[in-house]
Amino acid sequence: MTYPCQGGRVVGDTAVVVVAGVAGSGKSTLGRELATAMRVPLLDLDAVTNPLLDRMVGPVLPTHWLAAPHGQLIREGRYAALRALARDVVATAGCAVLVAPFTAELTGGAAWAELAAAVAPAEIRVLHLHGDPALLAARRAMRGELRDTHHPGDATGRAAARVASPTVPHIALDASLTPGQLLARALRALGHRTPVDPDNPLFEQRFEAVLFDLDGVLVDSTASVTRSWSRWAVEYGVSAQALQENHGQPAQALVERLLGAEQVAAGLARIEDIEIEDAASVAAIPGAHEAFGGLPEHRRAVVTSGTPPIATARLRTAGFPLPATLVTADDVPRGKPDPAPYLLAAERLGLPPERCLAVEDAPAGIASARAAGCQVLAVTGTAAAEELAAAVLTVDGLDRVTVHVDDEGVRLKPA
Repeated sequence: MTYPCQGGRVVGDTAVVVVAGVAGSGKSTLGRELATAMRVPLLDLDAVTNPLLDRMVGPVLPTHWLAAPHGQLIREGRYAALRALARDVVATAGCAVLVAPFTAELTGGAAWAELAAAVAPAEIRVLHLHGDPALLAARRAMRGELRDTHHPGDATGRAAARVASPTVPHIALDASLTPGQLLARALRALGHRTPVDPDNPLFEQRFEAVLFDLDGVLVDSTASVTRSWSRWAVEYGVSAQALQENHGQPAQALVERLLGAEQVAAGLARIEDIEIEDAASVAAIPGAHEAFGGLPEHRRAVVTSGTPPIATARLRTAGFPLPATLVTADDVPRGKPDPAPYLLAAERLGLPPERCLAVEDAPAGIASARAAGCQVLAVTGTAAAEELAAAVLTVDGLDRVTVHVDDEGVRLKPA
């Protein structure tokens, strides 16, 4: 196998990627996905050391190898083994993905210096998975692995809560996202981007306006939405399985399906309050400010399945001005995938929908825009590229295209 490493660097200018996080954060899954996507060697601390240590329990060690009094000594030995293997792999292949909690290393100091020296002169990029302690504790309980009962803290989440944010430079990723969503954000942050076809027919067309979906297109709110609905489900006694099975529906339909009729009004009000409160965590999608800000008001609109308060909170938090044309769930009798939202946005702009370009991140939104007659540009990050195949062009961020406006309308060009 040939690895894409040249001069100690890989595609995206990264030689060594460190995937870190507490137990249950999903670092092993992300590390495996990332190494596969980037075609680089994977070194997981658990895979490197656990088989040997597990066999030592009983014949050599009287208790689990994470337990006192030998826990710290074992920890030092495990990381020494990982560093030694990383040194050989980076020296020969030029690159690697390293997976481990790296709790001491990410605070800087001697542990970080040892890791950096082991892979020198390669550059280290850190991906740190963080999340709600209760979510991570639930994951550990579900997988039921013996070693989880020996981590500092306990199974209620205190072990996760005790770990502070890294002090070394890092890319923060929310562990509540799916593996695919985490992979998309990690690759984008590392500069490992999906090429854009300059001959795509979308670049040959002119449009009168661009109609932007909000969540996943302008603002990265996916983790916020997941977190908010999980909190709501706990408050209303809705199981995680029931929530997952009904995921993707508009809030009204979802609450009506999950709660009794007498609770619907209160349930809708509560999820709106939770989502507004959590809106403080959202940020703009790369390139979104430039794409949206490059259009005059009469050539842009936001079309969202959220309510006006939620949409307003997320736009403001992410630094967007409130658009003159904003279509929300309150404005239409039926939401996406029905064409009503995009038809109304075009009508408010005084334009035929066929002259509008829609920007979407989900299959339901693409179906809505296409049914209205719009051409569609899709952005990955919420759904996988293969789920967005109905769009004319799919990019991994709006920074992959540039918006050009003149008297004849709007054109897109590859960035």
